[in-house]
Amino acid sequence: MTPNEAPFRDEELLAAVVADLIGDVRHVAVGNASPIPATAALLARTRGNGRPYVSLLGSPKHTFFTDGGRELFDCAGQGRIDVFFLSGGEIDGEGNVNLVSVGDYEKPIARFPGSFGSSYLYFVVPKVILFRTEHSKRTLVPKVSFISAPGGSADNVRRTGGPIALITNRCLFSFDRTRRRFRLESVHPGHTLDEVIANTGFAFEQPPIVPITPVPSAETLRLMREVVAPELAEVYPQFAAKVFAVRKSA
Repeated sequence: MTPNEAPFRDEELLAAVVADLIGDVRHVAVGNASPIPATAALLARTRGNGRPYVSLLGSPKHTFFTDGGRELFDCAGQGRIDVFFLSGGEIDGEGNVNLVSVGDYEKPIARFPGSFGSSYLYFVVPKVILFRTEHSKRTLVPKVSFISAPGGSADNVRRTGGPIALITNRCLFSFDRTRRRFRLESVHPGHTLDEVIANTGFAFEQPPIVPITPVPSAETLRLMREVVAPELAEVYPQFAAKVFAVRKSA
């Protein structure tokens, strides 16, 4: 069996893709309830022999923060966080994120947890990776019902951060900040271009021939399973047990 034929889970594919998007940076921060981005961040650190530094909110071991989100925001404002992850109940074709509600604001169809610091971090973190495991017209919409965090800003607004990509369970999009538009970069194995088009509520650009997302190599899978998974179990024990069959140590 060649490395590219090694069996893998969907979560491992997504984590491997996100790790490649992180690139060579100093500091990656991951918010709460983000096990796949956390896996990717720890994988990037493992590959880089300790670089980038990884901050996982909620982890006593994998963060220097002692005051949670407040210190995260301070670091981001000082330019000391290079990569962060955002999701939303809705994401539209201009990279706008909705974490508040769907439908009429006074009488919404659904409510989400709230914006918290998403709009602030979207403005100051250079590389924000949007992440949504449900790729449907319900989640990827023509226009969000409420803008919690805008994907772009007016030319006279100083902005050092913003989205660079959107990864879903079906595909990978890059984001053009100048044009405020997504471009399809690859479709994950087992999915098709027609499926992506049928399940995306916004228009996007695409190359003449859309590549298939590269699968994780055998070495990447080994690092995730043998090195990353035991570390991940501290913060996400259920995820580590389900995906990697690794239990949190006593």
